Amino acid sequence: MWYLAKLIKGMSIDQALAQLEFNDKKGAKVIKEVLLEAQEMAVRDHNVEFKSNLYIADSFSGKGHYLKRIRYHGRGMFGIMEKVKCHYFVKLVEGPPPPPEAPRTGFDQAKEYVQELRNRTIIHTL
Repeated sequence: MWYLAKLIKGMSIDQALAQLEFNDKKGAKVIKEVLLEAQEMAVRDHNVEFKSNLYIADSFSGKGHYLKRIRYHGRGMFGIMEKVKCHYFVKLVEGPPPPPEAPRTGFDQAKEYVQELRNRTIIHTL
């Protein structure tokens, strides 16, 4: 589920629905229903003029309930099944989506790390 949530983050609503339409994962159907419901809610309750003028500002999933169930095997043995649930959160914002950020290279990350090390101060010293 987190994979799909990360996939559609930052996309326009129409582009995200198109991506989920052709994705064969189980969560794609669930996320698509949630997006359509959130789109209708934005138009109905929050005075959004055009329903296609929305983009996904934030999209993530969280841990839900774990249900433990017994699965019976032969010869009097059993196993424990865990039925895993999750929560999905989405935030829609009106307007065009922001341009995608340029990917940071390893060299840029190393430069930032070295700069943070140089800027740190050691407390309780001279």
